[in-house]
Amino acid sequence: MQAAPVRATAIPTFTDALRVVESLLMSSGQRTARRNAWTSVLEDRRRAKDRVEAQRVLESVARS
Repeated sequence: MQAAPVRATAIPTFTDALRVVESLLMSSGQRTARRNAWTSVLEDRRRAKDRVEAQRVLESVARS
């Protein structure tokens, strides 16, 4: 019994496929703007999470 052959090329991921479609449909400036907007969303979420954590710490200290 032989082992299955090893694939030399990686199977594209769904994200890779979306990036290809994006590159075909959008100009470079639009892609950059969309990625910048998404980066901003992620950063806003991180800051909101940090604010909630800071508030919890302050409330726990105030109760002590």
